[in-house]
Amino acid sequence: MTAEHQRLAVNAGKEIPLAQWGPYLSERQWGTVREDYSEYGDAWHYFPFDQSHSRTYLWGEDGLAGISDLFQNLCFAVALWNGKDPIIKERLFGLGNSQGNHGEDAKELYYYLDNIPTHYYMEYLYKYPQLEFPYELLKRENKKRTKDEPEYELLDTGVFDNNQYFDVLVTYAKQNAQDIYIKIDITNRYTKASEVTVLPTLWFYNRWSHGGIDKKPVINLVDKTSVKASHQRLGDYYFYFQLPNEKWFTENETNTEKINSTPNKTVFVKDLFNDALITGENTAALKKQTSGTKFSPVYKMKVNAGETKTIYCRLCNKSVDNPFLKGFQNIFSDRKKEADDYYAAILPKGMSAEMARIQRQAIAGLLWSKQYYHFDVERWLSATDGISVPHDRRIKGRNNDWKHLKNQDVISMPDKWEYPWYAAWDLAFQCISMAVADPTFAKHQLQLIMREWYMKPDGQLPAYEWNFSDVNPPVQAWAALQVYYIEKKQKGKGDIIFLKKVFQKFLINFTWWINRKDGNGNNLFEGGFLGLDNIGVFNRSHHFFESMQLEQADGTSWMGMYALNMMDMALEVANEDPAFEDTATKFFEHFVLIAESLNQHGLWNDEDKFFYDILCMPDKEPLHLRIQSIVGITSLFAVSTISDSLIDKLQDFKKRINWFENYRKKTGKFWPNEEHSKRDETLLSLVPKERIVFLLEKLLDENGFLSDGGIRALSKYHEKHPYSVTIDGHEYYIQYDPGDSTSDLFGGNSNWRGPVWMPINYLIIQSIRKYGEFYGDDLLVEYPARSGNKINLTQVAEELTKRVISLFERDEKDERRIYGEYNWFYKLPENKNLVLFYEYFHGDNGKGLGASHQTGWTALVAELISYFGNKNGHLIYDEKVIIEDEE
Repeated sequence: MTAEHQRLAVNAGKEIPLAQWGPYLSERQWGTVREDYSEYGDAWHYFPFDQSHSRTYLWGEDGLAGISDLFQNLCFAVALWNGKDPIIKERLFGLGNSQGNHGEDAKELYYYLDNIPTHYYMEYLYKYPQLEFPYELLKRENKKRTKDEPEYELLDTGVFDNNQYFDVLVTYAKQNAQDIYIKIDITNRYTKASEVTVLPTLWFYNRWSHGGIDKKPVINLVDKTSVKASHQRLGDYYFYFQLPNEKWFTENETNTEKINSTPNKTVFVKDLFNDALITGENTAALKKQTSGTKFSPVYKMKVNAGETKTIYCRLCNKSVDNPFLKGFQNIFSDRKKEADDYYAAILPKGMSAEMARIQRQAIAGLLWSKQYYHFDVERWLSATDGISVPHDRRIKGRNNDWKHLKNQDVISMPDKWEYPWYAAWDLAFQCISMAVADPTFAKHQLQLIMREWYMKPDGQLPAYEWNFSDVNPPVQAWAALQVYYIEKKQKGKGDIIFLKKVFQKFLINFTWWINRKDGNGNNLFEGGFLGLDNIGVFNRSHHFFESMQLEQADGTSWMGMYALNMMDMALEVANEDPAFEDTATKFFEHFVLIAESLNQHGLWNDEDKFFYDILCMPDKEPLHLRIQSIVGITSLFAVSTISDSLIDKLQDFKKRINWFENYRKKTGKFWPNEEHSKRDETLLSLVPKERIVFLLEKLLDENGFLSDGGIRALSKYHEKHPYSVTIDGHEYYIQYDPGDSTSDLFGGNSNWRGPVWMPINYLIIQSIRKYGEFYGDDLLVEYPARSGNKINLTQVAEELTKRVISLFERDEKDERRIYGEYNWFYKLPENKNLVLFYEYFHGDNGKGLGASHQTGWTALVAELISYFGNKNGHLIYDEKVIIEDEE
């Protein structure tokens, strides 16, 4: 039991298994649906970045390298000014959806270096240019570019040439749960001395302006190096700091003069620090002020070339006579050692330093991406922000049928800048990676999304705040099983109570799918875009006419997988509680009926040997939409094995499935793929063995789905063979598009028409491994297709895993494929160990694309690395990988 494991054991007994303080501060609150009170729901334009430093938020806060308490009453973050920028750097900058040629995008360089589940140790690195930050250049150049051109990035602007920047390393080390030491290291990477102003900032989330709390909190000056922050809910906290140049107080209140030309009641507004530092405005008033709801000690420093200067702060809930006793710095090395011990305990032994860093930074990013999320839809629809007047159109607009949704929780986010809101299917994948580090929190998150203040009364899960009614793939039951098995492997015993709890909620959600997404009652399911944005030739969530219906291969396959997951869950529980036995039978029957529909109702194209969506139109033959995409591959995901010993133990289950099998075969009805092995196991899969082989031929074709970095979302076949279809006089067109999206579907900021996506690759690898464990050498396939090299499916899973991991590894040139043309920057000595976890990856060259901190589901690479490490006690990968000692 490491020190961190001991702390986690304490957390596990809490109703909410979280530390009171953590990285719960968002990195972008502006441009979100929550802050949008416009008539037409234009969130990006209603609250743009340009107003974020002057305008208070209603539903949360944001900041740079920040932390907050569980309910975000009190926040801390770092602000910077290089003496040249038009604004101080209080939060990360990025483009809104309409400003970028590929939608919204963060235009900053920042890295989650380290973190542990209780947040007793955390590191965050921000790279701050010494030249003026190119805000306008980034806007202008991206606006000029077409969708066929790459995004114009911060490293393209020249501000990081010649290493003319500061490394700002923010480290947190807790003395205890309510006592946090903070270290801010400013390193000058340039060859000349440079000046910088640092403002460690403490402030209260403004709940008082809109009736959230009765008594306005206050931060009062205590002495020249401390303040006291008092809040009616949080209590008192003391903020200690080293002697600064200035001590500034203001209020976290909107500067109404700037926002809507209404005179301010006081000069003490949210952006006063900004104006005072840059223009000298109201500095006299600042010098006299000794209280407020926002406070910063101000440090103006000159940092010599190559020098590091350090600022120490401390935030705790008790008054301390001497907050920085001799040797206090040891808390950072002590907590770092505890973090090292923790990762040594949970990660595989014998890995290279390179692989260990990738894993650790992936998990660190996942832990940094916890965020306080506050949204009461009913109140949001009916109220005003004091800037816009209420509109009837809003009341009947976005999310108006989700008035029950009242969220106020810390949630694992996909990316705290690009996606600072939860997404139902992202969260499922995130929980799998989280389970390696903190299975209790992973279980909590899966249960949370299904609580009554999230799930609709009819059983629908909320998709994401832009449209809670959108439909994501139903992967939550699969994720719950994955989390269950990860914890069972760690502890030697599974949490059956957890399975029972989530199973009840899954029953409600499964029923919603059956009643709402199977329009014809034939077990062929719809669902719309199903999280795959532009994967279709047209928007699959769009309904052309009531007389047309889209029967989806992936919707049907996901439901086959869901039924099988529910059966597996019921069987696992029935091992201890026989009351679940007949439910397992029920879901087995569901699985059989869905498998029948998938295989016999026209979704399989015998000419192409592939599953396609079907568009059903009146007075016409059903139309196969012949697009070779992962839509047709999802059928591989529904696979399970059951031991004969378990079947023999559950006699009612055995009797019922035997009767059901005999009945269907006797009456000439479909029976799914069911095979028995020499190891006394039964395999169930959605598609027959021969079709599995056909699908794998396409999947493992380097001219099709298989890329050097994993499986593409759309086959490269469509590079030379685009697909088009004419519906109601309109032509729709799709082709292989390996990089950024050239489509405007779903905002245009993600692309499923060729790139490699981590969650899909993880599912594919897991499924193929399951087949491989069953078939062994009885089923060999050519890898790659047409190579003549035959291997079993377990080996195929290993080879695919190596391809995915290779995206993040340094090669013989000391380059990582994820960085593409920016490897010049990441080959610098201070940057060579920095790893980003992108949203998706170029289908040809592996360059990282989309959100740059998607350590939501891209953190799954850590679990893929663990598989190899746990398999033989060491990693298996190509000789080209650099093996080096830990620095």
